[in-house]
Amino acid sequence: MPATPGPAPSARKGLRPESAFLLKFLGLMALFFLAVAPKPMNDALVEPFTSLVARAGGTACRLFGEPTEMRGTAIVSPRFSVNIRNGCNGLETMFIFGAAVLAFPAPWKVRLLGLLGGFAGIQLINLVRIVSLFYIGIHFPKLFEESHIVVWQVIVVLGGVALFLLWAGRFALPARSKNPVAAP
Repeated sequence: MPATPGPAPSARKGLRPESAFLLKFLGLMALFFLAVAPKPMNDALVEPFTSLVARAGGTACRLFGEPTEMRGTAIVSPRFSVNIRNGCNGLETMFIFGAAVLAFPAPWKVRLLGLLGGFAGIQLINLVRIVSLFYIGIHFPKLFEESHIVVWQVIVVLGGVALFLLWAGRFALPARSKNPVAAP
């Protein structure tokens, strides 16, 4: 009797974990960005969030002794002002981090804790960014644009990636044995 061929190897095994993660990650990224793209969603969610981020930055500048006031999303002082807009609010990095955490094969409780801790960490990095850019604008205005566009955008995104790697390696992956057994 001739052997009947079984299902194709990819159908038997499904996607490799790395491929499944990547597809989920990309799908979630698209979903997050498409969700806030329409103007009503931007106005209802992104703009109020950006205002909170700006107020936190203005408050931090005041704590460091700079007489600032808020005008919408602008932090204004007699020496310098900076307007916090979409792209400066850390939301894109939160989307990248959130998509990675949600796509990662970990228990939901671990994912939820990772999202909360990671989002807080990203906003802390972003707050340092806002305050430092404010003071760069005061003391080194010629370096402001380069610091804003090149240096700090990279730092915030890499900070989000580092937080994901820390979370995945320390909290989400199963514990590894300290004495691995050699394979035969």
